Amino acid sequence: MILVLLLCAAFLSAAEVAFFSLETDDYEKIQQDNRNVGVRLLKLKEDTRRLHATILISSSVVNVAVILLFNAVLTKALSPQVLGDWAANLALSTGFSLNMSTEIMGKSLGFLIALAGATFLIILFAELVPKVYARLNKVYVSSIMVQPMYFIMTLGKPLIGAIVGWTKAVERQLAMAPYSTGGLASRKDIDEAIELTVSRAEDTDQEKDILKSLLKFGDVTVSQIMCARVDVVAVDIQSSYNTLLEVARESGYSRIPVYNDDFDNVMGILYVKDLLGHLRESEDFNWQQLIRTSVLYVPETKKISDLLKEFQRQRLHMAIVVDEYGGTSGVVTLEDIMEEVIGEIKDEFDDEPEVIFQKIDDANYIFEGKTLLNDVCRVVGIDTDTFDEVKGDADSFAGLILELLGDMPREGQEISYNSFHFRIVAVNERRIERILITIASGE
Repeated sequence: MILVLLLCAAFLSAAEVAFFSLETDDYEKIQQDNRNVGVRLLKLKEDTRRLHATILISSSVVNVAVILLFNAVLTKALSPQVLGDWAANLALSTGFSLNMSTEIMGKSLGFLIALAGATFLIILFAELVPKVYARLNKVYVSSIMVQPMYFIMTLGKPLIGAIVGWTKAVERQLAMAPYSTGGLASRKDIDEAIELTVSRAEDTDQEKDILKSLLKFGDVTVSQIMCARVDVVAVDIQSSYNTLLEVARESGYSRIPVYNDDFDNVMGILYVKDLLGHLRESEDFNWQQLIRTSVLYVPETKKISDLLKEFQRQRLHMAIVVDEYGGTSGVVTLEDIMEEVIGEIKDEFDDEPEVIFQKIDDANYIFEGKTLLNDVCRVVGIDTDTFDEVKGDADSFAGLILELLGDMPREGQEISYNSFHFRIVAVNERRIERILITIASGE
């Protein structure tokens, strides 16, 4: 029985390390291998406080059970009289005088021996070894422990919920106590600190923007910065060599995705520099041999901080963004990620602005509907999370309007949200083309 309890304690310790060391890529891998396990794991991740409380409570119960059972086994193997004689001899040899019966001394010594022995076994076999193993095999351990942990959380929901609620109440009281810092600073607090600490000189506005962008960097997803499918410059693999050269000249891009029949079927990436040695080739030149087939596919929901690590690891500068059905949503580049931090990057080939808009005055701007919400917010000078409560899954300005209305608007229709006023300037049967945004004074 002791062995079974130690095994349970080992599994709980391993689960604690595995669950809380998983990264975004690990969740994606688990979901690809077993969708049901991935869904359960994401549900556990949504409430990490309850998950942590479940593991701690379960581990404590199992560890106490091991100590008590170990004590029972020791008491059965050695009578209280024998243990009492040991305790008396120990007291005499150390010069202590214990005014208690031999039986009580025996039970006390037995419990101390049981406590020491059980603690040694728990630390070695239920803490150190399983935690080291879990750190090296976190995906495997998480996959096998997600179902038992989900069952334990469901079974002990009332007790765990009460304990979590009690700890939250204690945290609130501690936060209100004198000299308390109130816990971790919020994003708003840090924004205010940046405003206060960065110099007031005219040339420090960009420095402030970079610091604030770094603060939000870990929360930005690929879908918020990618080049949407309708704006991607790509070429069909069946195209002639002259057509390819024309596309390369007009676009000015250094990397061009190549697809077969449809952009959902991307075959690879063509590096324009690979064409330099073949500029004098005839129209029937087999340019397809220059395509690089090592394509990185990423989901729309991937965090750009994780994508940056992926780019560094694989030494790539471009990735194809796919939706939940496997269709191509667009492309994202290393430049897109860098621009999210330091602002728009221009080179000698960038004749047109990255974000196309018309500034009427300081309170009125006209944007294309396909413009990303993050870019709209940056241009008009508001926080990029201003519309988070109402945008739903939308990432573009047109998507925000559709979320607010729930239907395709008509030209000239007006919508208001908080201190913002929107008017549809141009719309066709399929999409919203241009939108006027008016910012009320005080924003």
